[in-house]
Amino acid sequence: MRVRSSVFACFILVCEVVGVALFLRGFFPVPVKSSFSSKSRLSDLPAEPLAGSPPNSSRLPQPLFRRVVLMLVDALREDFVFGPSGGSDMPYTRSLVEKGSSLSFVAKARPPTVTMPRIKALTTGSIPGFIDVVMNLNSPALLEDNLIWQAKTAGKRIVFYGDDTWVRLFPKHFMEHDGTTSFFVSDYTEVDNNVTRHLDSTLKRDDWDILILHYLGLDHIGHISGPHSSLVQPKLLEMDDIMKKIHSSLVSKEAEGSLPYLLVLCGDHGMSETGSHGGSSEPEVNTALLLVSPAFKRKAGLEKPAVVEQVDLAPTLALGLGLPISQNSVGRVIPGVLEEAPLRDQLRFLHLNGHQLSCLLRDSMADHEKEAGFEQFRVAEKAHGSWMKLYLEGNTSEVLTNMGKKVLKQYLEALAAMSSALSKQLGKYDLYSMIAGMVFVFQLLLVLLLAMPEALSGTATVDLPVLSSLLSLPFYLLCLLLASVHVLVCTSAESSCYFCSLSWGLVFAAVAFSSAMFCILISVATRRLPLGPTIHGKSPMRSSGGEWSLSELDVLLLAGTVAHTLSLAASSFVEEEHQTWYFLLNTLCLAVFQDVCRKYFREERSSGDDDEHLLPSKDSHSSAHPKPEMISEKWFALATPPFTLVCCRLLRSLNQTGVQWAHLPDVSHWLNSSEHKMVLSLLSAFCLLLIYLLVQRRCSLVSKVALALGLLGVYSYRAAVGNVLFPWQHSGRTASKGTVEARFVYVFVLGILFSGTKDLLRSQIITADAKLKSRGLWEIYSGLVLLVSLLFRAHNLPVLCCCLLIQTLMARFIWRKLHYDAAQTTIMHYWFGQAFFYFQGNSNNIGTVDISVGFVGLESYIEAPAIFLTALSTYAGPLLWACHLVCYLSSERERSPVAVSHGCYCLALLRSVPAAAYIVLVTVLRYHLFIWSVFSPKLLYESMHLLLTAGVCLFFITMEQSHSSSKS
Repeated sequence: MRVRSSVFACFILVCEVVGVALFLRGFFPVPVKSSFSSKSRLSDLPAEPLAGSPPNSSRLPQPLFRRVVLMLVDALREDFVFGPSGGSDMPYTRSLVEKGSSLSFVAKARPPTVTMPRIKALTTGSIPGFIDVVMNLNSPALLEDNLIWQAKTAGKRIVFYGDDTWVRLFPKHFMEHDGTTSFFVSDYTEVDNNVTRHLDSTLKRDDWDILILHYLGLDHIGHISGPHSSLVQPKLLEMDDIMKKIHSSLVSKEAEGSLPYLLVLCGDHGMSETGSHGGSSEPEVNTALLLVSPAFKRKAGLEKPAVVEQVDLAPTLALGLGLPISQNSVGRVIPGVLEEAPLRDQLRFLHLNGHQLSCLLRDSMADHEKEAGFEQFRVAEKAHGSWMKLYLEGNTSEVLTNMGKKVLKQYLEALAAMSSALSKQLGKYDLYSMIAGMVFVFQLLLVLLLAMPEALSGTATVDLPVLSSLLSLPFYLLCLLLASVHVLVCTSAESSCYFCSLSWGLVFAAVAFSSAMFCILISVATRRLPLGPTIHGKSPMRSSGGEWSLSELDVLLLAGTVAHTLSLAASSFVEEEHQTWYFLLNTLCLAVFQDVCRKYFREERSSGDDDEHLLPSKDSHSSAHPKPEMISEKWFALATPPFTLVCCRLLRSLNQTGVQWAHLPDVSHWLNSSEHKMVLSLLSAFCLLLIYLLVQRRCSLVSKVALALGLLGVYSYRAAVGNVLFPWQHSGRTASKGTVEARFVYVFVLGILFSGTKDLLRSQIITADAKLKSRGLWEIYSGLVLLVSLLFRAHNLPVLCCCLLIQTLMARFIWRKLHYDAAQTTIMHYWFGQAFFYFQGNSNNIGTVDISVGFVGLESYIEAPAIFLTALSTYAGPLLWACHLVCYLSSERERSPVAVSHGCYCLALLRSVPAAAYIVLVTVLRYHLFIWSVFSPKLLYESMHLLLTAGVCLFFITMEQSHSSSKS
């Protein structure tokens, strides 16, 4: 069955979307949110255990606290309070830790360590999933059972000031509120002043029961300049003064005979060494938690803080206020809070917590009775009933006390076991649906790759053995086998699978399609193997027998790309993916160096008729006596691969990335230290000058002037924000936000982009001038370079500089002189782009995303430009190499159409505007939203990326061939 390449590519892409959707359905199960009617209520609480008599009444202990103040300091890392500098940074808070009536803890936050999921964990006691990271951008109302809803239902009056995420999560829950946006990280003063300005009047009033304050300034400082910035200590001192003000007010209003207050100081997440958050490193997950109340024993000195889970705060506050624990909470009450309560109340609190966890365990796991924690709770509950019987009989002996302490210990062990089991349960996925989706996608990928030779031929058609596959015996055997597997999995699975819930008609269609694809895959593979003889050192050619031959470089590029994809099945390779790209890039440079040596030292001595035919060039008719220019080009070509290796090695030392070695010092830390600011200034000025020299060559005069003024504005912006210095500038000058300087650069960026777009449109609509089109593309590229140089931090300018320098050298002395075809050049650009993504200091951890660049030149939070600028800065490396590919292939087609239309010349169609938009989109989505902490699915996404690239390029080649045929 013969089909056109475009139809084949579209069919593969549509089916691949179905496979990815099935995988995502298994990876991100649709959350089941509780309705209001299913939330916990006081009337639903269990009775107090009592052995040998009818059930006792559902007596609730008296609340532990009358009033609660929750002071949440965003990104309050535990060492900010409990570390060596805590005594000087937060002296009053540290005195409460050492001598006050307080309990201090290190609260571990589960990844993703992003604000909205952390607020959900603090209020519901549940562990949010990674899909909540996306929801963080536009938080919907929280419908599941939570502490705020329980407090409002119980008549508690709640006042809130701070991050407006709370207002979106809990609409109409607060008696009084004032929210501020959490995304405008350039503001670290007004965002906190807006909270503090309400404090004096609120503390004087008695018409509230719960006061929540969410301070954002510390987090914003971290995003701007990191945890070791000079701005951190003044901000911590400011938070310490606020803590002192709140504590003093609560102490002054403490009345005899009334319930005590509770002051809670905590962080929602920590802060990495680069100032960001979102991942699972120790500085990001370890937060400070301080509970201050006269109900606690006074301390004699500083003790090592105990470690608790962040989700433990929700049940602790619920029981402390006399509220039911949220149904989905996996936390356990913090034992230290209950120490001063009567033993009967302590046991009752733990019983309520255990009953809630056991109910959640029963609803979540089919074999919950086999869980050790569930059995321990039942034993403790029976022992509690026996203790209650003796207690109600008036027994006051020491035996009763010892028995009560034993029951208390049993409860604590049961709570720890059940909480751990539930936390693990929340991390499980629908593996059946995920595996089915992955198998589906990989079948499509292999069929597409094997069908590429035919699809790229002159006829642009693909011969698929569909009919023979459907009529073959293996097809029916596979259908029977897969159907049996489906029945076996769906009838024996302990948890429900989405794929099992589909109708039998859809399942049979999927089974038949997968079996047919497998048979087609085997059929096409047998036709393609074995490969033809290798043509040494040359690009792939289509032989007369319909087979392809591959050069050594082709084998390296294909094997490296496929091997990298397969490596992503292991989490360690994903965590340290940059090492894979560094290795591949170094190997590529050595292979290119071998090709250069072969061309200039071996092939020049041999007869070149066949070579000249295989490697067409304007220089193929040159005389036997080479010109001096050719000799210099030869040595430049020989020096380019080693020079690229040296640049890559230096860039590796600039930014440590990954997981295992990200904490080690690097060159960027040295450059950003205050004593080396002059060195950073000189380096930045040199890099900006070199960027101008490399980029301006293909621009018009107007664009050259705009580029020069724009780069001067970039330096002025960095000087305004305090990163670098002008020669006349004093180092102690107060830094500003640099809004004017950044907008000055934006004007020139828009001017250059407008000039390039105008030339591009004129070449397409009016004059059909190839040179004008090429100049327009290069001008757009230069405008993008100017924008990236503004967004890059000063220490990362060498990354941009080396990127442009390598592009220039490779284009002039390697790709052009060695006549690499479009396919080889495209894959090389892809490899370089991925390596430069990591040279920037990025990783597969969301914590390395620098969101501060989204607010360069902005005075308030505007969502669209903030997201665009952050994405552009994060993926600047892949984007610049992708755009350079478009510009280079366009100029090469104008220079030598034969070289571009070789073999896999479909990839040269990336010069077109639709293809340029496509490759930009694919590169932006390259690292995908959900791959920052759960690693194994990245194999699927990488395969999807390759599949999309091949399929869309295949579609473009068909369109180009149809257009050429119509012209001829």
